[in-house]
Amino acid sequence: MIRSSIELNRLQALYADALSRQRPRILVCAGTGCIASGALEVFSAITTLVKERGDPVDVELLAEDPDRHGIGVVITGCRGLCVQGPLVETQPDNLLYVKVKVSDTPDIVEATIAGETVERLLYEKDGRRYPNARDIPFYRYQKPLTLANCGHINAESLPECITRGGYQGLAKALTMTPAQVIDMIEGSGLRGRGGAGFPTGRKWRSCSVQPEEIKYIVCNGDEGDPGAFMNRSLLEADPHRVLEGMLIGAYAIGARQGYIYVRAEYPLAVTRLRRAINDAKQEGLIGDGILGSDFSCQIDIAEGAGAFVCGEETAMMAAMAGRRGMPRRRPPFPAISGLLGKPTIINNVETLAHVPGIILNGIDWFRSFGTPTNPGTKTFALAGKVNNTGLVEIPLGLTIRELIFDIGGGIEGGKAFKAVQIGGPSGGCLPETHLDYGIDYESLTSAGAIMGSGGLVVLNEDDCMVETARYFMKFTQNESCGKCVPCREGTKRMLEILTRITTGYGREEDIDLLEEVAATVKDGSLCALGKTAPNPVLTTLRYFRDEYIAHICERKCPARVCPPLISYYIVPDKCKACMICLRKCPVEAITGGKKEVHVIDQDKCDRCGVCLSVCPEKFGAVECIPGRLNNGGEK
Repeated sequence: MIRSSIELNRLQALYADALSRQRPRILVCAGTGCIASGALEVFSAITTLVKERGDPVDVELLAEDPDRHGIGVVITGCRGLCVQGPLVETQPDNLLYVKVKVSDTPDIVEATIAGETVERLLYEKDGRRYPNARDIPFYRYQKPLTLANCGHINAESLPECITRGGYQGLAKALTMTPAQVIDMIEGSGLRGRGGAGFPTGRKWRSCSVQPEEIKYIVCNGDEGDPGAFMNRSLLEADPHRVLEGMLIGAYAIGARQGYIYVRAEYPLAVTRLRRAINDAKQEGLIGDGILGSDFSCQIDIAEGAGAFVCGEETAMMAAMAGRRGMPRRRPPFPAISGLLGKPTIINNVETLAHVPGIILNGIDWFRSFGTPTNPGTKTFALAGKVNNTGLVEIPLGLTIRELIFDIGGGIEGGKAFKAVQIGGPSGGCLPETHLDYGIDYESLTSAGAIMGSGGLVVLNEDDCMVETARYFMKFTQNESCGKCVPCREGTKRMLEILTRITTGYGREEDIDLLEEVAATVKDGSLCALGKTAPNPVLTTLRYFRDEYIAHICERKCPARVCPPLISYYIVPDKCKACMICLRKCPVEAITGGKKEVHVIDQDKCDRCGVCLSVCPEKFGAVECIPGRLNNGGEK
C-alpha cells in the first residue's frame, strides 16, 4: 500500500532501478490496430525465442530482486503509426521496426542481444531508412503530452506507470486546497477535448460551489465517431493517467465517486481499465484515505451499449441511470443537477489525461504549447486517403497542411488532395483553400467545421463530396434518438434528398431545400447531435456546390463514385478482345468474341466495376466516365 507521497517517491526510484536492469528491452505495440495485424503472435514468438536461449525473461517489472538482470519483453499500447504495424521497439538503442511478422522475430531477437540492427525492418521513406522513431517525420512534428507514455511502457503495469511519474500529480494536488487546484486548471486555459471546447476550470468551479454532499465525476469514453480511436487508444495504452486525472478532478470538486463510461465495443480498453483500477485500489491510490490524506474516492466502470447519442452528457447520464439514452434540455446543467440528480462533472478522456501534467508542471508549461486562446495539444485519429494513418498529438494552432502533409506524409498513391472531414460525422468538409487554417476551435468553427473529439478523414480526388455528405447524414440519422422532431424528421428528410441526388433523381430545387431543412435541424434540435448533423451537408454545399449541380443538372458524378451517374465504356482502339471482362461480368452485359471489339450494354450494366478491375493494365481498354451513355456504349 502506498500511504504517502514519500512512499510513492521511494517506489518510483525502486521501479526505475528495476527498469534500468531490463537490458535489452523489447517492446511490442499491442494496441487494437497492431493486435489485428498479429502483434500478440509476434510478442509470443519473441518471448519463446528469448526463453529458448536460456536468458531470463521479464514480462513484468520485478523490483523485489535488486540483483536480477533480465531481458524485458513487454506489450505496450498504441505507438501511433498504425499503418506500419505491428511495431516493435528495442532498447537501449531505441530502434523501431515496422510491419513485423512472426518470421522476423528470430532476426530481431538475435540482433537486439548482439547490439545490431535488422535494416530491412526499419521505417523507410524516399530511399532513407530511419532507425530511431524520433527522427521519423510522423513523430518529429508531434508534441505528445497525453500520449507521452503510450508505446513506451507496459500498458498493464502500474509500476511502469509510476517510473514515469504516475500519480505524482495527484500527490501534489493533495498538498493544495481544492480551490488552488481549480485555479491552476482554469489558469492553464485547458478546454474540453470532447468537442465543445468549454473551459475545464470553469466547469469544475461551478460544481465545486454546489452545497450537495454527494457529487460525481464521470469520464466520457464513449467515442462513437466513425474512424475515431483517440480515446480508445489512450485508455488502452495509459489508463492510469486518466484515472489520476479523474482523482484530481474528484478532489477539486468534492466528489467521492467516479465512473468511466466506455463503450462495450472497446473490450481491450475495458480489460486494461479494469486491471488498472484494481491495481490502483490494491496500492491505496483509489479508495479511502488516498496517499495518507483525508481524501477518499472510488472509481468504477460503466459500460455503454454503443449508442452515438450517449456521447452527449445528459443522454449518457440517463443511460448510466438505467434509462434510455436520450438527452434532456439544459439548464439545469450537470454541474448543478447531473447523475441521479446530483452535481456532476463530465470530462472527456483526453481532457482528464491533461490534468496530471498541468498540476505537476504548472500553468506556464502547458501554455508553452498551442496558442494563447487554444493552449496545449490535441490528439487526432488520422484516417482516410493519407499515407501515414494513425494516432497523432499536435500543438493546437498547427495548420491542416502540416498535419496532413508533414505528419501524415501526404496523399496516398500520389493522388490530389480534395478535402478533409474534420470533427467526425458532425464535422465539416474543408477544401484545399483551407489547408493553411490553424487547427483551433475558433478557426474551424468559422470555416463551418468543428474540432469534435478528433476524428479526421482525408479525402482525395476520387471521392464524391455529395456521397460523402450522404454517408455521414446516414450515420447521424441512424443514431438520432428520435426525441426531438427537428432531428428525427429533419435528418431523415435530408438523407432522402441526398439519396435522390446520388441516385440520379435530383431536382433543381433540392439544393435550396437542403439548406432550408439544414437550418431548421441546426436551430431546433435539442442536443449537439442534431445541431451539428447538417455540418457535412452545409460545408459541401459551401465549398463543392458544383458537384451538387453536376449531379442534379448534368446527371453526372464528376468523381465517378455514384453508380447511377457513371458509365463503363470499352475503348474500341484499346480493346484486344481478350474476353476477360466478358467472362467476369456478373450480369452478362458485355458482348463480343475473339477478334471482336467488346461492347457494354448500358441497359444491362449494373455499374459494379468488375470490368475495369479485371482489364489487363497493359491494355487499359475499360474506362469509367461521368454520366450515362447511350445503349451500345456510344459516347
